[in-house]
Amino acid sequence: MKSGQSVMRIAMLASLLIVAPLQPAGAQTAAPVSGGPVDPALMQDLVIANRVLTDLNVIDGFGHVSMRHPTDPNRYLMGRSVAPALVVADDIMEYDLDSNPVDAKGRASFLERFIHGEIYKARPDIKAIVHTHSPGVIPFSVSSVPLRPVFHLGAFLSPEVPVFEIRDPGGMTNMLVSNAQLGKALAATLGDRNVALMRGHGSVVVAATIPMVVFRAHYSNVNAQLQMQAMSLGGPVTFMAPEESQKTLGVIDQIHGRAWDLWKRAALEKMTSK
Repeated sequence: MKSGQSVMRIAMLASLLIVAPLQPAGAQTAAPVSGGPVDPALMQDLVIANRVLTDLNVIDGFGHVSMRHPTDPNRYLMGRSVAPALVVADDIMEYDLDSNPVDAKGRASFLERFIHGEIYKARPDIKAIVHTHSPGVIPFSVSSVPLRPVFHLGAFLSPEVPVFEIRDPGGMTNMLVSNAQLGKALAATLGDRNVALMRGHGSVVVAATIPMVVFRAHYSNVNAQLQMQAMSLGGPVTFMAPEESQKTLGVIDQIHGRAWDLWKRAALEKMTSK
């Protein structure tokens, strides 16, 4: 009987191996599938956003802009690892929300692409993200002074701008959000806010459209500069009240396209004049 039982066990094990074969060590998983074609006008806006933010001195050779795929919320689009001012349509790469490229075609990806993937996971309402190293906001990321709205175009900074401390989830790092764990922690710090600062690094800005995220990224930097100027004068600073900020947001929704149209036209003229 023991011999018969051993034979049966061997046969059962063999059948399991046939049904569910073991994956060899280091086996590659299938590349993610594309979310489908994207309207060329939207792709152009993503390219233009890189140029506009460079022209506005919000980003320079570093920083990046992304948008959620318009027909597949589980994909996002962002330029390859190149200075934003050099981005063209062929540089735009598609990623899944784990930040795996759909088809890299030999192009290098940004090390901090996990910022985008993890925020898109956590915030279904978000369609566009900017990561900046804006010099205006960095002092507020390393001091005890919070960044608060001091003028009407900074109303989106209310009720608060949280600061992401990378040491909390990562210990002593190279300060880059270069994996999913750090990206998820940054997304948690951002919460339901429009902007989060990154200690000693820069900021992350989110919105429902590319024009609005560019607007917010620019005016975060402007507000920071104005706040420092006001504080340097001495005495108390009068910040916008939460109720004022809330009422002003509706106006910004109506008028921000005016700024985008101006910035976009200037960027296009520079691109076509070369």
